[in-house]
Amino acid sequence: MPPASRPPNDGTNAPTGFGRLPAPLQWGLVACLSVLTTVPLEAAGFPAALLMGPMLAGIFVALGGGSIRLPRIFFFAVQVVLALIIATMVSQDFVGTFLENWPLMLLVVVSVISVSTLSGWLIARTGILPGTTAIWGSSAGAASTMMIMAEAYGADARLVAFMQYLRVVFVASFATLVAHFGGHDGAAMPPHAWFEPVPMLPLAAMLAVGILAGLAGQKLRIPAGAFLVPFALASVLNSSGTVTIVLPQWLLVIAFTLLGWNIGLGFTRAILLHARRALLPTVASIIALISFSGLLAGLLILVLGIDPLTAYLATSPGGLDSIAVIAASSKVDVAFVMTLQTARLILVTLIGPWLARFLADRS
Repeated sequence: MPPASRPPNDGTNAPTGFGRLPAPLQWGLVACLSVLTTVPLEAAGFPAALLMGPMLAGIFVALGGGSIRLPRIFFFAVQVVLALIIATMVSQDFVGTFLENWPLMLLVVVSVISVSTLSGWLIARTGILPGTTAIWGSSAGAASTMMIMAEAYGADARLVAFMQYLRVVFVASFATLVAHFGGHDGAAMPPHAWFEPVPMLPLAAMLAVGILAGLAGQKLRIPAGAFLVPFALASVLNSSGTVTIVLPQWLLVIAFTLLGWNIGLGFTRAILLHARRALLPTVASIIALISFSGLLAGLLILVLGIDPLTAYLATSPGGLDSIAVIAASSKVDVAFVMTLQTARLILVTLIGPWLARFLADRS
């Protein structure tokens, strides 16, 4: 999922609509709208309602001209907290999970990458978007990683952001609907449960370890390192019994809400106008990729006999953090989902630059 950033000032970013309001009022508006969108979803038992409600509110404010963005430091903190949340649900070793089923997992990962790359190549061939921009924008990796790498290789960062934001919104929304109507409803959490006490000293220590691991992941330039490094470390500590991770519900609520805002507020009017010519081809490619991922999920169900929602979330084309939230909010095999998602991220990061240059030269 793309990191928080302000669109470039190209003369089209004069404040309009909600953007004319002071920043505190814009934040107040998105907070109020988040309550209005989240409460019905939570009451209905939608998985990841605490993510989807704020995301919808953020999209409304952003498309209404809002100029606020989630500061990077908050986005970093959200990634660390999400990593710890998912780590508490992983009881099986990642490497072991992959080695047990590596031929099939590798087939799934390569297939998703191939179809997403083919979609980008076809868009580039139409001339609607430049070659590298279309290919990076269609890439099914962690969206924030794809944006950073795309800009480094000369692609239009705004168009890549648009394509990646749109895919995250589509995938997260559709996965939530599949989870809900597939009988995997999340249990509505009573507000009083948000403030149940937890041991504060172990919590502070675990957060400190997570922050240091996240900083190390960023320093080492590991793709999605602020999420993956704390997640890997906390998973090992938790599954081995070395540390028991207990996070308060209010911290989870805050993390899910901030992640939803980060996705929604990035979907700005300026980016939409800049990318209007690419809207229909991008939507078509996203729908095709989601449909293909559904076929791959069917393959996993037939061969491995796993739960349908586990298979679908495992094959969904990103973003990594939003899929992690939906998995954590549903009754699925989180270890399997995260293993396949992580494998795809690693592979697309390794071969992405070469693949983008190769296809762009031939588009």
